[in-house]
Amino acid sequence: MGRPSKPYAVLAQEKKSHRTKAEMDARKKGEAAFATGETLKEKPETRQNLTAHKEFLRLKKILMSINKWDAIYENVINRYCLLYAECFEFEGKREQFFRDLCSLDEEKEELIDSGMSISAFYKLKNQIQKNIIDLDKQVQAKRKMLMDIEKENIMTIASALRNVPKKEETPTNPLLEVLKGG
Repeated sequence: MGRPSKPYAVLAQEKKSHRTKAEMDARKKGEAAFATGETLKEKPETRQNLTAHKEFLRLKKILMSINKWDAIYENVINRYCLLYAECFEFEGKREQFFRDLCSLDEEKEELIDSGMSISAFYKLKNQIQKNIIDLDKQVQAKRKMLMDIEKENIMTIASALRNVPKKEETPTNPLLEVLKGG
């Protein structure tokens, strides 16, 4: 599978393509057919989650500036914001378990002196470590989902660069360059 086709706007700005006018018109109409003309709306579950809502507002500002704020993207953007919030929450839980583990290590002597057996201490410590690993696995899975959405929706540098027109080179006249001393 090769590189995806450039959007009509990029091809039109580059002003050079092997496509005929008819092909360019067909591409323009085809891309316009995928835009609903309706504005993207925030779903109630996104609005109710403070972290998801803040991410939605941030994306709204960015996507509006590149004319990608269309209802066709509604589900994926709302899903992205909710996944972002879930990832944020799992990271917070993981950090809390890590803090608990650190304080458990600091209180080891006190716990053992107060009657906790050494085996019970290490079982507790092991359980907290397992919880941290489990949360980390969940965070990684959610990050992968976020990255997949980002790649598909021009939210990564690589995907955005594929849609940026190449800088148009101005033709230079060799005779003028010699006369200018360049």
